[in-house]
Parts: sequence; structure tokens; C-alpha cells
Amino acid sequence: MYNPDFNSTEFGGIKNEAGLNRFTLSVKKWIEKTNAIGIKATTGRYGGTFAHKEIAFEFG
Repeated sequence: MYNPDFNSTEFGGIKNEAGLNRFTLSVKKWIEKTNAIGIKATTGRYGGTFAHKEIAFEFG
């Protein structure tokens, strides 16, 4: 809704594969494939996954 660059066709492909046993999806892959905003994944010693509070509340 707030991201005009969101790749909805790629999202459809991810949604179709989500029920398969071989399906895996990382946060980095999600960001790369769908051009997602509001979520960030960093690696390293102080890395982690960070999300906008609206996104985090949905998962909580």
C-alpha cells in the first residue's frame, strides 16, 4: 500500500510456493525479490532483522 515499487508478481510466485516442503525464504531474499521497504536485515556481530513497528505488530 505504501510502496509503489513493490513487485506484486514476484509476491504471487512466493505465495504459490509457500505451502511446499522445499520452500525457504529469508528476509534478505524477500527484500530482494519484492523490493520491500520497512524491513531490514543485517549480518555481522550486531546484525539482526529490524522492521517498522506496524510490520512487527503484525508478526507479534
